[in-house]
Amino acid sequence: MLDFNGKSILITGGTGSFGSTLVEYLLDTEISEIRIFSRDEKKQEDMRIRYKSNKLNFIIGDVRDFDSVNNAMRGVNFVFQAAALKQVPSCEFYPLQAIKTNILGSENVLEAAAINNVDKVVVLSTDKAVYPINTMGMSKALMEKLAISKSRDLRVQNRNSVICATRYGNVMASRGSIIPLFIEQIKSGKPLTITNPNMTRFMMSLDDSVTLVLFAFKNAKPGDIFVQKSPSASILTLANALKELFGANNDIQIIGSRHGEKLYETLCGKEEMSKAEDLGDFYRIPADLRDLNYTKYIQSDGPKLIDNEYNSNNTTLLNVTELKTLLLTLKYVKDEISSFKK
Repeated sequence: MLDFNGKSILITGGTGSFGSTLVEYLLDTEISEIRIFSRDEKKQEDMRIRYKSNKLNFIIGDVRDFDSVNNAMRGVNFVFQAAALKQVPSCEFYPLQAIKTNILGSENVLEAAAINNVDKVVVLSTDKAVYPINTMGMSKALMEKLAISKSRDLRVQNRNSVICATRYGNVMASRGSIIPLFIEQIKSGKPLTITNPNMTRFMMSLDDSVTLVLFAFKNAKPGDIFVQKSPSASILTLANALKELFGANNDIQIIGSRHGEKLYETLCGKEEMSKAEDLGDFYRIPADLRDLNYTKYIQSDGPKLIDNEYNSNNTTLLNVTELKTLLLTLKYVKDEISSFKK
C-alpha cells in the first residue's frame, strides 16, 4: 500500500465511477483529507451519506472555472484529474463543450497545481486519444500534451514535482457504459442493441483503473504516460456472455456504428511502442522532454520504429466463457444477476 499518511488529495470529477472506487481505496489508508471536487451537488450528497467519513471534504466547482479549481487546490499534496466529458457521441455533437472541459478544464487543473506546489498530478486519459478520430479522443490527446508541456514548466521542475498521465480502455460497468445498457435491455426484455458485432474493446474493471493510476502515482517520471495491459472482447461476445449469465434469450439487434466510433481501440501507437518500456503488466511511455534547440541532441541514428501497435485486436481476445468469468468479478454484475433471478 502506498504511503498517504497525513497527505491531502484532490479528485476532480470525484463523484464519478472512478472517483468512488478510488475513495474506497483511500479511506483504508492513513490519508488526512480527500477533497471531492465536482459540479453535481446531488452526487456529492449521495457520496457523503454513503461513506460517512470525516476524511471526505466535498467542494462544489467546475474545472472550467479556474478560480474554483485554484481555491480547491490550496494545501493539496496530490491531484487526480478525472473530470471529463466522456460520451463519444455527445462530444461529437457538442465539440466545444468537450474542448472547454477536457482541454481548457485540464489546463486549469494543471496550472493550479503548478501555482499551489502540488507534488504529484495524475491525469486520466483514454485509448481513444491514440490515433483519434472523434472529439473525445482528440480532446484527451491534447490533454496529454498539456500534461507533458506542464512537466517542462520550471515551477514544476524546480520542485521535482511529477505530472503524468494514465490511459485505459473501456471500464466495465462504469456509469453510462455498455454493460449497464445491456443489463437494462435484458431485464426489460428488449433486444440488445449492437453497433457492430466485430467491434473489439479492452476490458478493464474499475479496480484495474485504480490499480493503473496508483502504479503511475508510485512509479512515474515527469511527463510519463502509463498503460495497463488488458484483455479485450468483441461486442457480440460481451452481449452473449451477459445473456448466458442472466439466462436470457433476448434478441440481438445490429444498429450500426455511432458517431466517431472505431472498429478497435489502441492503447499504444506504433511510434509509442518504439520507445515504450515494458514493465510486466504495464507499459511506460516516456515523454520527450528535450527543448527546441535540437542541435544540442546529436543522434547517430533515428528512432527505431516498429510496425506493431498495442490494440484491442492484437491483445488477448476473450471468448464467451472467459468473459463470463471476468464479468463475475464485478460486484455490479453479480448484484444485478441476483436481483434478476429472485
